[in-house]
Amino acid sequence: MSNGTLTIDLDAIKLNWQALNKMSADTVETAAVVKANAYGLGDKKIATKLAAAGVRTFFVASAEEGQSIREVLGQGPKIFVFSGHMAGKSSILEQNNLIPLLNSPEQNIRHRETIPKHPFGLQLDTGMNRLGFERADFSEFIELYSEKKPELIISHLACADDKAHVQNASQLKAFLEMTSGLDCPLSLSATGGILLGEKYHFDLCRPGIGLYGGLPFREANSVVKLSLPVIQTRALAPEETVGYGATWIAHRPSLIATLSAGYADGLIRAMSGRAVVYAGGEPCPIAGRVSMDLLTVDVTHLTNIPDRMEILCDLQTIDQLSDEAGTIGYEILTSLGNRYQRDYTNF
Repeated sequence: MSNGTLTIDLDAIKLNWQALNKMSADTVETAAVVKANAYGLGDKKIATKLAAAGVRTFFVASAEEGQSIREVLGQGPKIFVFSGHMAGKSSILEQNNLIPLLNSPEQNIRHRETIPKHPFGLQLDTGMNRLGFERADFSEFIELYSEKKPELIISHLACADDKAHVQNASQLKAFLEMTSGLDCPLSLSATGGILLGEKYHFDLCRPGIGLYGGLPFREANSVVKLSLPVIQTRALAPEETVGYGATWIAHRPSLIATLSAGYADGLIRAMSGRAVVYAGGEPCPIAGRVSMDLLTVDVTHLTNIPDRMEILCDLQTIDQLSDEAGTIGYEILTSLGNRYQRDYTNF
């Protein structure tokens, strides 16, 4: 079975970083989040491109992710680990010069007992209730801070994609209160926080989804295209059905194209009967259920059937496709499978 082609524009990622970087003052550093294999697009290639563009600080979710990009970045850039100092990861952190963002008193103890001279950062919970020191644990933080200065103190905004949400101001207030009087770099904002304005920027911003062409950065350059080969076309008579469950019924003589991709490739079943693919500029609705390796498309209205059709393109971004699937652009990107041929080029 022939595979689809996922085209990833590295220059577009660089341009998106540069645009986000310009939104803050010269004294504010703009880092880059390359967790989850750079949102599914290839952490080593993207980290290398961004480092060449001037990125000096990177963020990953786990020690293993940090180890992956350290191999290509060398020892210069800083790499912070969101999950902090997990059990059994001391040697990976130390050997790869990774900086854990400690999230709890337990992680603080682990860090001090295993690699006490190794640098660290701190994550504070300002209202998201996901990761980070809570106010009740602040005595532990003060003790830690008095012994060795953190490389960075961060928190994370829960509602930054909604500029009017009251929790943005609430978390900003909490972050200011919790870090008052502390002399070390601070970071509160990912992509959404950058767009909220200067008071959310502090010393370092850490964009993620905006680098890869997703909302809430509406001015982002498009980063990915995904074209799928047509395996077969089939003529249907009225009342014939398509796919598992016979959910699509032909109400006229119809032509169905079968494309080589399915939910094993990140095109989730929720797209069934809702999303479209494009033949040139012509939208073609998905007919029937998306299956593991295949999806079927109604191409009755086309004059010519192409060899390939596009599901991510200028006419359908990751966020437009995610709307049709009832999800978010993050999930579309990070779900794109390993079977695609990946071309790193310019559009």
